[in-house]
Order: sequence, then C-alpha cells, then structure tokens
Amino acid sequence: MYSKTSDSMPSSSKNNIPLAERLRPRSLDDFIGQQHLVGEGKVLRQMIEGRQLQSIIFWGPPGVGKTTLAQIIANQMDMQFFQLSAIESGVKEVRGVIDLARKAGKAILFIDEIHRFNKAQQDSLLGAVEKGIITLIGATTENPSFEVISALLSRCQVYILEAFSEEELKQIIRQALEKDAWLKEQQVTITEWGALLQLSGGDGRRILNLLELVVQSLPEGQKEITNERVQQIVQQKMALYDKSGEQHYDIISAFIKSIRGSDPNAAVYYLARMIEGGEDPKFIARRLVILASEDIGNANPNALLLATSCFQAVELIGYPECRIILSQAVTYLASSVKSNAAYMAINNAQALVRQTGDLSIPLHIRNAPTKLMKEAGYGDNYQYAHDFPGNFVNQEFLPEQITGTTLYEPGNNAAEQRQREYLRQCWKEKYGY
Repeated sequence: MYSKTSDSMPSSSKNNIPLAERLRPRSLDDFIGQQHLVGEGKVLRQMIEGRQLQSIIFWGPPGVGKTTLAQIIANQMDMQFFQLSAIESGVKEVRGVIDLARKAGKAILFIDEIHRFNKAQQDSLLGAVEKGIITLIGATTENPSFEVISALLSRCQVYILEAFSEEELKQIIRQALEKDAWLKEQQVTITEWGALLQLSGGDGRRILNLLELVVQSLPEGQKEITNERVQQIVQQKMALYDKSGEQHYDIISAFIKSIRGSDPNAAVYYLARMIEGGEDPKFIARRLVILASEDIGNANPNALLLATSCFQAVELIGYPECRIILSQAVTYLASSVKSNAAYMAINNAQALVRQTGDLSIPLHIRNAPTKLMKEAGYGDNYQYAHDFPGNFVNQEFLPEQITGTTLYEPGNNAAEQRQREYLRQCWKEKYGY
C-alpha cells in the first residue's frame, strides 16, 4: 500500500509511536549527519533551495536518513509525497500512485528498498519519471549499479549516504534528550556510551530505539545508562532483531555471505542471531536450499540433498530442536567446496534468450505427435544417444544461429573438472571445454 505524509506531527509525549519516528527531522536544519550532501553549499541543499529537484537514489546502510531526507525534500519543496515499500508493493500499487500523482500535479514517489523491485516493477516507473509525472526518490542498501535497471538508473542521480560517526550518534541522543517530552520527564543520565554506540552499528534509528528500550526498562529513579545495564537489557529483550525491518535483511545477508565465503564460524554465529531473534526456521531453511544450488551446485551435489532434507526436517520438528538440524546444514554448506557455475549458466542462458528471441528449434529434435508434423520433417534424423557407443552421438541441439555457444563453464573443483573432462571427450573442441 502507499502512504502520504501528513502535515500534523505526533506529540513528543510518550505514545505508541517509536522514539525514532517522533524525532524524525522536518527540515535540513534539524538533520544530523550527511554533511557532504546537506551542508552549506552542498548538492542536496542547493537542489532544495534552488527548487530544482531531479529523481534521486539514496544508497547507504540502514538508519542513516534516507527516508527522512526524502520527506524533508517533499516538505521544503511543498510537493505531495507518496511512499511505497518494495517489499509490499507491486506494479499495481506503482500504477495507482502514478494515477494519483497525475491528478494532483507533480509529486514525489519514495520507494524504500527499491533494489527489491524486479525488472517489470522498475519498468513501470520509467514513463512517469520521463514525463515528470513523478519525481522518484529511491532508497537502497545495495549497490544500485547491480540492482537498478540501467534505463531507470540513467534517469536518477545516485547519492551515497554514510553511517553516522560516534559523535553524530551522540548528537542524535542529546537531541532526543533535549526535545522529546517523555525523555525529559525521565531525567536520564548517560555515564557510559560504549554499549549504545557499539550496538547501534552506525544506525541512527537503531540507537534511538535502543535508547527508548533501555529507558523504559530501567526502574524509576534509576535512569542512569551504563554499558552493563545496556547489555543486560538487550540480552533480555532481544529487541534489535526486527523481522520486518532492515536488520532482518542485514543479518540474512551476512549469514548467506558467510556460508558462501566458507566461514562456518561466522555462519553459525549469524544463525544464532536469527534463532535468538525468533526468525522463522523455514525461512532460514529455504535460503539454505537456494544457496546449495547457487553457491555449491555440481561441485558437491550432496549439498542440495542435505539442504532439502534440512528444510523437510525443520518443517516437521520446529523449534527448539530444529536449531541442531539447521546448525548441521549450515556448517556443512559453509565447509563445502563452492561453485556458482550452474547459477551463472542459467543467467547466461536467459541473457542469450532475451538477446536473440525465439530462435527456431532444429527440426530433428522437435516433437512430432501428428502425421502432418512428421511429413514436415519434425524429428527426422534424430539420433538416439543410447544407440551409440558411450551413450553419446555428436549431433546439433542448439538453434543454428547460436551453435557452439558455451553457457555452462564447469567450476574449478574436482567434481566439475570431471564434468569438464567428460564434456571435452564428447564434444572435442566445439564448446572449448
């Protein structure tokens, strides 16, 4: 669904709105950080002050102000603001917002996690961006060069946002203590900053949510924040793992990359983070099944068998015991030889199909279920491989226009080297094996 900004702001007194949202800046003067973009004379400030807005993609880690900057731009330029989440929205929602923007005049469409939009969803934005019906502001934690289609990327200016420094994080906390009415009532003192800063990971939203959690958890009259108290409260609440937020995607990303990088120690650590945070074990197991093919593949075919068995066992058993099964699968996959050859092969093949279109299938390997098809030559001269020595016959299978194209390159490991030797024996020099 989409949402629009409201001119009314929530009261700063304690309510169900999280502290980070209550304190979301409304102007550049209140915004902390990203001075390379919003400082005096810098590009975003000049753009806003000159009222010369163009489509933008903000690239940076979670909690550094991407959404806030988009809202500030809309507020200070008096433009209608629509917001979509790429996780929850599709082409239908995009078109709905475009229709509303067309009726209302120029508007800003902010898309959070735009890298999660597929090609069709991104394509649906192009016309409206080109015609100026909407000014697109996208936010992404991933490199837009790889995740945003080139046609859309060429119409946007990419700005890189940086994690907050320790001093900026302290400034965010001090601003909260000064401006939020509920926090002022608590008479909070911070005698040690280390745990707050470390657990924030440079994320401004996270440090505010952590501050709110800690202050809520401390007894009345004992609102002194120390490293020990912060650690105790976080361990009890496990509040930093948000299954619907960016932290969720950060941890699963670190988890997958640790397995891909053959580090079972890091992989099982992030597994534990997800388990302690209450992550759905079937979600974890599904990702392992995908990884077994994408990152291991034919280098160790048993990886897919184990991952599939892991998923079935997790579905059958559930928590808490399935943590052991997950650990076995994770450590096995992390310790396995790696190859992305199968993954790259289908990528190459799909790219070739998109480039060459529907090429004619060679007649000799077409299906011939009717007399007319047989008379037209369908299936003629097909040679059944099992009738030949070694169950192989040198015949053509690819369309004529792309004959000899190599799409699968076996990886550099023992199992796939055996595949390469077999293919070289069969095809000689044809595919370059």
